[in-house]
Amino acid sequence: MKLASYAVDGRPTWGAVIGDGLLDLGPSHGATLRAAIAAGALPAIAKEIAGARANRAQSSVTFLPTIPDAGKIICIGRNYKAHVAESGGKPLEFPSVFIRLATSQVGHGQPIRLSKLSSDYDYEGELALVIGTGGRHIPRERALSHIAGYVCFNEACYRDFQFKHSLAVGKNFAQSGAFGPWMTTADEIPEPSELELTTRLNGVQVQHASVSELIFDIPYLVSYLSGITELVPGDVIVTGTPEGVGFARTPPLWLKSGDNVEVEISKIGVLRNRVEHE
Repeated sequence: MKLASYAVDGRPTWGAVIGDGLLDLGPSHGATLRAAIAAGALPAIAKEIAGARANRAQSSVTFLPTIPDAGKIICIGRNYKAHVAESGGKPLEFPSVFIRLATSQVGHGQPIRLSKLSSDYDYEGELALVIGTGGRHIPRERALSHIAGYVCFNEACYRDFQFKHSLAVGKNFAQSGAFGPWMTTADEIPEPSELELTTRLNGVQVQHASVSELIFDIPYLVSYLSGITELVPGDVIVTGTPEGVGFARTPPLWLKSGDNVEVEISKIGVLRNRVEHE
């Protein structure tokens, strides 16, 4: 099952992806996808919509970030060995953890914003996961059972602000990243390490990796982070980007106005966004 958040005539709602369309679920199953996840409603919804038809065209909606109201967006840096190497660093003993603000992201098909303050704007295709069942000190062997689903993320970054200040600053410019187009529920992805991630810039592949190449895999991350803070339904964990980012190239490959960025992950879909000046 694939579930998306979107707006219809400016009204936020959510629904199931049915073929090329959408089946509205907000009016009958809670105001937000996060609320449905927290209520444990996804298994019942999957049974209910089996064989159902879409009642809305995707072209008629404005996609929102898949979890627009996430309580926490926890990001992991330097989590692929080849990316660590291209960045000139050494593998970390523990995950590099930072927080992303909800206002720093947009949905599928919406413009990501090129700031007036910088031109060193970089793409980062990543796999994100959404917590379904919360907890503290979640055992690694049970970690996957706490995940509601998986989503594409463009964890775009202003590198000059990252290097002058911090990851938190470089990653949190308004509307600089993207989250979507929808969440594929975890029952359809029993082994996330088998997923393949590809990022394309103006149709040209710039990143490609298997999620199996993560240094700190998904069960480890869920378990580790739940020891730091209580994970709750709807929390988002963004797992890191592979090699091929723009700042590590010679010359650097910065995003510019008019560029189109795609992040594709097998079994999930393709997140597409155009770069526009703010």
